[in-house]
Amino acid sequence: MGDDRLVDPAGNGPGLWFQQVPEGMVVKNRLHLDLQISGGCDLPMATRRARVDAEVYRLVPGGAAVARVLEPERLDHCAVVMQDPEGNEFCVG
Repeated sequence: MGDDRLVDPAGNGPGLWFQQVPEGMVVKNRLHLDLQISGGCDLPMATRRARVDAEVYRLVPGGAAVARVLEPERLDHCAVVMQDPEGNEFCVG
């Protein structure tokens, strides 16, 4: 993997990807986490979507909220943008 990601060496946990953004801090949080749990592009989109939906369902009772769903028709992956209880965004994809 690249030096912009953290992965569980045993392959059990989700990977973390550190995405750099060109904008300076205005209202956007400076750290945006992408929880990569879909299983990757080798799996059918329906399987990836089911995995993402299950993780979103698991996170909501803990205080996370769905901000928006990224439409897979325009992407090669599926993802849901969520917010933690303080309003910081992160993606489940």
